Order: sequence, then structure tokens, then C-alpha cells
Amino acid sequence: LLRAHELWLKQPQLLRHYQQRFQHILVDEFQDTNTIQYAWIRMLAGADSQVFAVGDDDQSIYGWRGARVENIHQFSKDYINTAIFRLEQNYRSTGNILNAANVLIAHNRERMGKNLWTDGHDGKKIRLYGAFNELDEANYIAGQIQDWTDGGGLRSECALLYRSNAQSRVLEEALIKNAIPYRVYGGLRFFERQEIKDALAYLRLINNPRDDASLERIINLPPRGIGNRTVEALRGMARDNEISMWQALWQMQEQKVLPARALGALKNFVDLIDSLKAASADLELNKKIEQVIHHSGLKAHYEKEKGEKGRARLENLDELVNAGRFFNVDDYDSELPEMDEVTAFLSHAALEAGETQGDEWDDCAQLMTLHSAKGLEFKQVFLCGMEEGLFPHRLSAEDPVRLEEERRLCYVGMTRAMERLNLCYAEKRRLYGNDKYTRPSRFLREIPEEYIDEVRMQTFSSAPVVHSTGRSFIQEENATGISLGQRVQHQTFGEGVVLNYEGQGRHARVQVNFAGAGSKWLVLEYANLVLC
Repeated sequence: LLRAHELWLKQPQLLRHYQQRFQHILVDEFQDTNTIQYAWIRMLAGADSQVFAVGDDDQSIYGWRGARVENIHQFSKDYINTAIFRLEQNYRSTGNILNAANVLIAHNRERMGKNLWTDGHDGKKIRLYGAFNELDEANYIAGQIQDWTDGGGLRSECALLYRSNAQSRVLEEALIKNAIPYRVYGGLRFFERQEIKDALAYLRLINNPRDDASLERIINLPPRGIGNRTVEALRGMARDNEISMWQALWQMQEQKVLPARALGALKNFVDLIDSLKAASADLELNKKIEQVIHHSGLKAHYEKEKGEKGRARLENLDELVNAGRFFNVDDYDSELPEMDEVTAFLSHAALEAGETQGDEWDDCAQLMTLHSAKGLEFKQVFLCGMEEGLFPHRLSAEDPVRLEEERRLCYVGMTRAMERLNLCYAEKRRLYGNDKYTRPSRFLREIPEEYIDEVRMQTFSSAPVVHSTGRSFIQEENATGISLGQRVQHQTFGEGVVLNYEGQGRHARVQVNFAGAGSKWLVLEYANLVLC
């Protein structure tokens, strides 16, 4: 597209040829176009062609890969005689789901504006579940799926949506324990992901030096100067002498059958594995995994991978540490023979990677990220991890533009539900290696109570209890007159945008992102903020 754009700039006669050839241009998914795509469309259309753009600015969720929601807002300015048609009747979701989604997305300032409606029934209220931790959240969801199927529903009608790929591990484990087949849509199951298999290969080799497959996987990961020729020579020596590749490593060094540089790289690898084994010998399982991830160089290796993909890999490695922390071999007596904890954990990981993944045509629960869910629909949807720092993501919470995209992502997730929508959050979650008490997502506060049934677990009962009288965490209702997204003026910091608020009365605080001073939490009683 860039080269075509440059060519048309240099050769206007060629541009005129294509403008005359295409008098009518239809652009679908217009909200996902990037800068060069829109510039290319404008050049092709010229002054005479008719452009028909179809899009929904409330579903623009790919800013991280270059999409510009501004294109759809700019369209009517660039084409003065634009006619705008709002398709607001919805044929998918019930009235309560649509009404809640409408109120949520109305908190975004930069939007064309529309209000979805249905001539169908209101349906059941949205269920809000406040879990004790992520394990409780996952078990609740598994229980709800069981109830759904007991009532005659299909597992494939249930979708579990999450903001971060790393969240799937706990959900997968709960589904496996409850014998619920599942499929990870548009991605890999947790223990099949590249970075997880890399870390487990280190753990396997430390635990069993005769594991040739694991040795071959990590001998040059991260890159350490051991090439394919060296690995082939190592493989050949092991085969000819009927020994493991680890034993062949030692023989190669003793016999000096390779150039000094290759032998030096092999020695460094052997020393690394030996040091990891010694350093982690007396550590608990989760600490052992953490030691391997850090000191093998895997963490530093994946930190070099920028963007959303690199961040997801690091989050998955953190979640692997959590998996080790929560692993209890006694929970798997029926499927694992008597063995030490590390061997049992590795066997458990192999079992989870090899079973219960449903095929596309099977009746199985659907797991996917919120981004993957766009365009799909399910009778029952679970939005998992609705907590500050997780959703909205911690890297977006203090940026008004990115925060609006996070809210659009929540809107997309909510409107995937046809009949039942469940919003779940955990009061405590292990994130980035630490147990953290969390706060419910601001998006939950933005949904009116009239559309919500709160579900909480009783202390001495496994049965969820439904309360229709409002949400306990929302009793911090904002009585300040200040709303999220509101522009305010501070005497010292200047103008800013309200990102969050908490507390009430004398304890009320607001988080404001100031143009010149960045993000700050201020006590309302003393801040003397003026509404702009």
C-alpha cells in the first residue's frame, strides 16, 4: 500500500486511470483501517468516486496494531456530503445486555454515538460474580457450565473471554478437573505455548538429563553460539555410542572432537544446566520454576520481543510460576503414579497439553481472548478477570485514548452474549509473581445496578447466592459530581482528565492524568478541582 501510494504521487496519470476505472468503492470494517489505508482510499476515490464505508467505531479494538478509530470520525469531514446511517437494531442480544452495553460505551467521549435496541425480550439480568481468588472464579465458571448443560444446553454455547492469554491456565485447569472438554479459539492451550514449552524443557532436562528432546529444544535457546552442525554432531555421537545426548556432551569435551569455539559454547551450556540444578535443588516448585525462567536467560530473551506478543509471553511465564505455586500432587492421585513433585508437575503439564482439547466440531466450551471474540456470538458468555490493572490493562489505565479502547473491548465482549452474560472478578489474584488484592474494574461501576444480579458465595455453602439489591462494591457511589473522562483544572498541575475515583466523603480520591504532570491521585477535599 505504501509503494502504491508513492507511485500514484509520482505518476498522477496512473492514478487517474484507476480513479476512472473504480467509480464506486466499498470499504468494510472501516474502524480497523490504519493511516496509510485511509490515505490510499482517499487518493483512489479522488473528487468524483462514491465511497461507501461500513464500520462501527465502538468496535475499534486494534489500536495496538495500527488501526485508527479517528478515520471513521474524520470521514464525514473529508467527504462533506456524507450521509450517515446508524444500524441500531440488534438481532443477537437481549434487552438487558444491550442496555448495559449502551450505558458502558457512552462513557467514551470520542465516538459517533448510537444506541442499540432489540424488539425481543429483556431477558435475564447480567450476573456479577465476586470471587475470592482466580481459582474460585474458575471453579464458579465450571459450575455454571455444568448447570447450563444439565438444563439441556450445549457446552459449545458457552464462551470464556479474557483480556490476557495468561488467564487461560487457571480456567483450563478448572475445566479439566470438572471433565468439561474445551477448545482454545484462535490460539494454543496454556501448556502448548512456545514460551511455556521452553521453560518446561529446562525443568525437564534438570530433572532428567537423559531427556534428549528437551535438550535439543533449549541447547541454543536463548542463542548461545551452538549451531545446527554442532547439534548434528552431538546427535550422531549419541546414536553411535547408544548414549544420551547429555552424556555425548561430556564425551565431546573430553575427546575435543569439535573446534575450540564450539566446545566452549557446549561447556557454557553444561555449566548453566549444572548451576540451575544446584541452585534450585532445595527450592519450592514455584521458586524452582522462577529460578529457571530468570537464570536460563528465557525472561531476558522474551523481554526483547516488543509489543503485545512479547508482553503476552512474559505474562504466560509469570503464570507458569503461579501454576507451580498452586500445584498439589495430592490433587492428582488418580492420574499420576507416586512420584516426586517436579516429575508429577511435568507429567501433569504433559497431560493437560495432550487431552481435553476439543476439535472444531465437538461440543466443547470455547476459550478465547476478547480480541479473538470479535464477530462471534454465544448463548452464554463469561467475561473473566474484571479487575483494575487486568481489565482495563495496567498499561492503558492512565492513557485516556487507550482507556477508551479498553472500554470498547469490554463493549465488544458484552455484546457477544445472546442470552446470558456473566461478569467475574477476583478479590485477590496472583499477578507478576505476587498475591495482590484487587479492585473491581471501573467498567463494572459504569453499568447501572438495574441490569445486574450480584452472585456471591456463602461462607459455608458451595451454592452461589443471588442478590438483586445492588452491588456491595458499588456502594462507593460517586457523589462528587465528577465523572470518569471529565476534564478538570488544578491550580498547580493544570488541565487533566479524570481516570478513576474511589472512596466517599472525606476519603474520596480521584486519579487525574494531567497534560504536563502525568497521572496523580488527589484527595478531593483538598484538590480544589474546577470542572472545565
